[in-house]
Amino acid sequence: MSNAVDNPLNPGARILVTGNAGRLGRSVVTALADAGHEVIGIDMAPGQSDGLAAEIPADLTDTGEAYEVMSRFRPQAVIHLAAIATPFSRTDAFIYRTNTQLAFNVCQSAVQAGAERVVVAGSPTVIGYGAPHGWVPSYLPLDEDHPLLPWNGYNLSKLAAEQTMKAFATAAGDRTKFAAVRPCFVVSPEEWEGAPTQSGHTIVERLDRPELGVTSLFNYIDARDAADMLRVLLDALPGLPNGEVFFAGASDALAREPLAELLPRLMPAAAHVAAGLTGTSPAFSSAKAEALLGWRPKRSWRTELAIEPGARSS
Repeated sequence: MSNAVDNPLNPGARILVTGNAGRLGRSVVTALADAGHEVIGIDMAPGQSDGLAAEIPADLTDTGEAYEVMSRFRPQAVIHLAAIATPFSRTDAFIYRTNTQLAFNVCQSAVQAGAERVVVAGSPTVIGYGAPHGWVPSYLPLDEDHPLLPWNGYNLSKLAAEQTMKAFATAAGDRTKFAAVRPCFVVSPEEWEGAPTQSGHTIVERLDRPELGVTSLFNYIDARDAADMLRVLLDALPGLPNGEVFFAGASDALAREPLAELLPRLMPAAAHVAAGLTGTSPAFSSAKAEALLGWRPKRSWRTELAIEPGARSS
């Protein structure tokens, strides 16, 4: 049963989105603007919102800039996506320092500016996949209760961001409602057309070469579905316990074969937990989001790659 949204954001609510120029941020801006909200985008990179958001460049790792942005706009809600989003793209120390400072500054300045709702982007990598000395899931499908085993600066910074969110949720009580979302491997609309994904490979290459996706257990989500989930979560926050964490993934795996067949071949140590993944079932469960928010993903690689570009869903 889905959660009743007793206090949704009214159309025209001012929502501040950090990292609005990113592959997920662009879709978030579109989803919020389409819902009638006033969107403020904060990013060091040039925006691509086509006039859907007011875009302000700011370095939110600087505490003074973070406070200035929040106090200037005083948003009703904040979606914090800004981060160094690719593991090993910089040194671990730099990634950890940047991402943790961003999360702390955004949460603190949002509370001080009177924001009522704050959502922070985490990462499914916090569970530990890809660890250099081996990692095997405790069970499948993975949910929010799975043990966390971060092993590099990126996923450690994302776990720290979640814990920062929870600390501010504890301190704020019901004055500011917080949540975190762990979006799976985000695929932007242009990547269905053949643009390189964040891994540097195209979607077709990842499908043709399943060894590329086995480390992350073939997780993915269309950026527009992730954006819709964030929009729904903002509406639902007042009715949720403060500080909840949600996975957000597609309803199938980014693989042409069932994971019950692929994983034993490519990750033999996980064979015993893969047997229950029948058909196209993914390794990451979004059941919590469906139960509490009434949200389900609408898009699959099967639909987005299989139909003509001009006919793709909006």
